[in-house]
Amino acid sequence: MNKLIEELRTEEVGIVLTDEPLANHTTWKIGGPADVFIQPKDLSGLVKAMRIVHKHQLPWRVIGKGSNLLVRDKGIRGVVFKLADGLDHLEFRDDVVHVGAGYSFIRLAVMAGKEGLTGLEFAGGIPGSVGGAVYMNAGAHGSDISRILKSAEVLSEAGEIKTYTNHDMQYSYRHSILQEKGGIVLAAVFQLAHGNRKEIADAMAKYKDRRRLTQPLQLPCCGSVFRNPLGNHSGRLIEEAGLKGYRIGDAQVSEKHANFIVNRGQATAADVLSLIKHIQKEIAERYQVQLIPEVEVVGEG
Repeated sequence: MNKLIEELRTEEVGIVLTDEPLANHTTWKIGGPADVFIQPKDLSGLVKAMRIVHKHQLPWRVIGKGSNLLVRDKGIRGVVFKLADGLDHLEFRDDVVHVGAGYSFIRLAVMAGKEGLTGLEFAGGIPGSVGGAVYMNAGAHGSDISRILKSAEVLSEAGEIKTYTNHDMQYSYRHSILQEKGGIVLAAVFQLAHGNRKEIADAMAKYKDRRRLTQPLQLPCCGSVFRNPLGNHSGRLIEEAGLKGYRIGDAQVSEKHANFIVNRGQATAADVLSLIKHIQKEIAERYQVQLIPEVEVVGEG
């Protein structure tokens, strides 16, 4: 591990830390340490770092803004890459947008609206980065990434940059082929359409107000915890089961939206996982419905 750290710092790939608490990098404010934490300064730094990590045959994973992610309490063995400022370029070419993986997904929706481009309104309430959205086929309000993605640049584990088309991504509900094959999304190209600026702004404002009124944004959370079952809503089922406000340790079912679990201050990943299991058990017994988490759980317990 010392040799790896030495090589990374010699190559000046960016910020390199050891035993970095991942609670500092997730929207839930939960998570144990990463053995090695790398925040590349730019694309070149990321490629160099990936090749070094691959040479040392260490396990790795990537995070963006840390939403939709639960890191277990003992943290992550190996390497964690965090994509940030060095991969946040944005360029509009008529009705096509080229954007870096580190760019805020919500910010992208706002900027597209200002350009009079429609197709990204659904993103106005989805926290996280463009890379994470492409990786998991993020969606809301009846739309998702699969509707607008033209292509994505992806860094392979061997440090090679490849282009994936929409078809190559094999999108389904909150899923892409990258979840099986691995790889880091570097950038994306989205096909939008010219629209009416006022209508786009109105739609964005409506989604923003809905998010503000219905989601517990004042407390650390990860976004929606469970996928919606076919023909129903997880939040509705959890609320009808009387579980709003139910608490294990400092992890609590939000009193504002039942498909959110909030951190009341010192929640652990173990608290959250216990709460998830309790909710699943209650809903299965009451409604014969199996709730499937959409949050990604990683690391060691």
